[in-house]
Amino acid sequence: MTTPSFHSLSDVRAQPRQFLDHLFQVAVTRALPLANTARFLPEPPTPGSGGRTLVIGAGKAGGAMAQAVEALWPADAPLEGLVVTRYHHVPPRSEGLPRRIEVVEASHPVPDEAGQAAAGRILAMVQGLSKNDLVLCLISGGGSSLLALPAEGLSLEEKQSINKALLASGANISEMNCVRKHLSRIKGGRLAAACAPARVVTLTISDVPGDDPSIIASGPTVPDASSCAEAVAILQRYGIAVPGDIMSLLEQGALETPKPGDALFDGHEVHLIATPRQSLQAAADAARAAGLPAYILSDEMEGESREVGKVHAALARAVAQTGEPFQKPCVILSGGETTVTIRKQPPGTPRGRGGRAGEFCMALAMALQGQPDVYALAADTDGIDGVEDNAGAFVAPDTLQRALAAGMKLDQYLDRNDAYGYFDRLGDLVVSGPTYTNVNDFRAILIL
Repeated sequence: MTTPSFHSLSDVRAQPRQFLDHLFQVAVTRALPLANTARFLPEPPTPGSGGRTLVIGAGKAGGAMAQAVEALWPADAPLEGLVVTRYHHVPPRSEGLPRRIEVVEASHPVPDEAGQAAAGRILAMVQGLSKNDLVLCLISGGGSSLLALPAEGLSLEEKQSINKALLASGANISEMNCVRKHLSRIKGGRLAAACAPARVVTLTISDVPGDDPSIIASGPTVPDASSCAEAVAILQRYGIAVPGDIMSLLEQGALETPKPGDALFDGHEVHLIATPRQSLQAAADAARAAGLPAYILSDEMEGESREVGKVHAALARAVAQTGEPFQKPCVILSGGETTVTIRKQPPGTPRGRGGRAGEFCMALAMALQGQPDVYALAADTDGIDGVEDNAGAFVAPDTLQRALAAGMKLDQYLDRNDAYGYFDRLGDLVVSGPTYTNVNDFRAILIL
């Protein structure tokens, strides 16, 4: 399918939905691993040193990151390793590209046996390395689930239960990953400790507000400033049960992670190769190229998706009705990682489907109240909103009107967190398929 060209405001007015999709695609393209890896690759160990180069990693972009390293690494330099990514997130391999890194698939957002097996293999691979060896660690969002190696005494089933409860609780990503790090044998810097005394270089694609490498995929190769006490407080705050013996270990500080300043991290490097801000800036540049002013609110927005949607709607209505704080026409962009708290439903209520981008769009549409000349798209840059097959959804001035004509009341869908059901019936799901990268939420509001 040919992508429409947007060279002027008239082009945008003629195809507002396609224009917003164009901005999303520009944002995703900016974060693809192949375009962002070369300048951060370290030199291979010298031939005379006897050092190996071992590639390990995890995340939704893991398959694409591995292929980027394979394409860019010197052909005469040895390379081996294992990377785990989400099911169906391995990109098509370029013809002639040598296969030097094994890539396996596992479950996200709830870990499974495949992720546990991959994490165990990775931990075993880094045993017995020397100071002449190089470990290249490829990390992207989703790695917390994909590197599933529960702490001693915690079963995979128990870890799955805790993870499901965290996902439904409304906890933010920093809180969730604090708990995950302290209930793992590989996260929170423990993988780096296992690599000693080898040199570790981590290349990471950020999917978290603030781009903190210790939070991305629960920071398996970087020091962790959070504590067991914080993990206990988070579990108690959200009423999440863990086995009694594990809680006792947390309370005693027996599951503590390696901390900043630990000598084991000396000589290690961490490079952010793609960030949410860069992708939002690329989308802003594309909007300006079409003659539209573009404003980036923030790439660090957190909070309940529906509340963030209401705030965005209030801003869009102000611009549309008063020309404040921005003059129309314009595009408003934002990113970050919002959360969805699953509402309890009476027995027999159909299960809601969808993720945080769709929930944002439902709340946005409700608060916009059919505001003329306001269009919006929200999507997850990995191409998957939650666990469904869509990236997000699209909102137009006639969204509420078309839904009512189809017998759908938005408040009922919002109450049961059913964004997929709502926008699917309207034909307004954004479906991109896996993008092979992940720089978190993308939101664009077009005001004409």
